[in-house]
Amino acid sequence: MTVASDGGVPSGPAAGSSSGLVKRFGRALPALPGLAVLLFLFLVPMAIMFVFSFWRTNNDFVVVPEWNLGNYARFFVEGTYLRTFIKTLIMAGLVTVAALAIGLPFAYFLVRYTGKLTQRVILLAVIVPFWTSYLVRVYAWQAILGEHGALNQILQAIGVIKVPLDIFNYDDPGVFVVLTYIYFPFALLALYASLEKFDFTQLNAAQDLGARPDQAFRHILLPQIRAGIITACIFVFIPILGEFLTPTLVGGAQSSLIANLVLNFLRNDQFAEGAALAIIIAAFVTAIMIVFRKSFRVEDVVTSG
Repeated sequence: MTVASDGGVPSGPAAGSSSGLVKRFGRALPALPGLAVLLFLFLVPMAIMFVFSFWRTNNDFVVVPEWNLGNYARFFVEGTYLRTFIKTLIMAGLVTVAALAIGLPFAYFLVRYTGKLTQRVILLAVIVPFWTSYLVRVYAWQAILGEHGALNQILQAIGVIKVPLDIFNYDDPGVFVVLTYIYFPFALLALYASLEKFDFTQLNAAQDLGARPDQAFRHILLPQIRAGIITACIFVFIPILGEFLTPTLVGGAQSSLIANLVLNFLRNDQFAEGAALAIIIAAFVTAIMIVFRKSFRVEDVVTSG
């Protein structure tokens, strides 16, 4: 029931009334599908995996509900897992740096020295490979970097080398090249969105006041596109922590990353050990997100594109 205020103007329904509850439920209704997906496809599986991580796998490869911390201790005690995790962090860091080093000048050139139509054409050319399967793109790089691939054939044809190079064939450098290719567009799009909204007359003004080009770049441009740089780092660094397909196909057994160890546990029916390793990775990713979250506000990302 609507209650009249002192001035005779009807007020809204009481907070605890049934009509108020219906209105609040109606406002929340559009969010229910997303919440359901988050609950059943993320939170519930994560909860199950978290419980499994404290159990153990017996000799018959059956998960036994015996609570212990052995699966977590194994990660820190056995050097193989820790070394692989550190290697994964190094690989993710190098690919992120490479993507930024290539993407920032590329995006800067696009925004400042090309027209809108040219920008769209170039960005479309960057995005077009994503219309094909991830697996097809990785196999294509195998055909390029392999012992008898296109790269070796070209270098031999022009006389640069006499025997095929094997540095990119089933080794870490090949994994680095392919991961950089795969995740470079994510960094480029994040940087482009930030640079597109930057007022480049500020750089001219800084140089008119005596600043060198590098000083204007460091003190004027970089602070204002910080959100775009951090977003690019998130889009590149964090997904690589879960990469297993590219290291398997391009790098082979000797180039395994931490996600490959999780996959090996699951293939061997060691679900408790695999769950513990996956939880450790998820906890590390969460810590990174907290650090990044403290570095900028959500509004900064929205305003920077």
